[in-house]
Amino acid sequence: TARTPYPLDWKEQDLLFSELAPHLKAMALFKVNTGCREQEVCKLQWDWEIPVPELGISVFLIPADFGGRFETSGVKNGEDRLVVLNSVARSIISSQRGPDPVWVFAYKGGPMARMNASGWRAARRRAAQKWEDLYKRPANAGFSTVRVHDLKHTFGRRLRAAGTHLEDRQVLLGHTNGSITTHYSAADLSKLLTEVEKLAHSAEEAP
Repeated sequence: TARTPYPLDWKEQDLLFSELAPHLKAMALFKVNTGCREQEVCKLQWDWEIPVPELGISVFLIPADFGGRFETSGVKNGEDRLVVLNSVARSIISSQRGPDPVWVFAYKGGPMARMNASGWRAARRRAAQKWEDLYKRPANAGFSTVRVHDLKHTFGRRLRAAGTHLEDRQVLLGHTNGSITTHYSAADLSKLLTEVEKLAHSAEEAP
């Protein structure tokens, strides 16, 4: 059954992420700053990184047929997926360089099958308990059962709150890439970068 999405607020994000193992925390931080799907993070490859010298950054272009959890899976809308990195996501990518020549988020010599496993579920239980201890009331039911996919909803909600136009949100969430995929310009990317960077600044300002 479809569950109501539960975007995290900043306090909830801090509590949850502080309970995650380091490799999961890096993946979750990347996810909440890029809007990638779980499998797009698990299977992210260095070969998909494209330098954008004009902006002094790189982006990732995930092939439409990258595989996902099953051989036949791929990017949900069937198009290559552009991933624009804000400063938080870029710092995570920098910290992942070196250990594995293929997988960005390698774990025990290969890609993780999924993020939503026992480690995630134990962390959200502890985070909900921490919330109750801190605020003297039970955590929201959505928080105590928060899913990995809710990080994508959190990204989308924050973009909307930051005033990002629908068309840019659609591209950043991977819902549509239009012509950007095949011949994106530095100007296009610069505009998208400005939008995702708003979320990085919000992280610094959050209580």
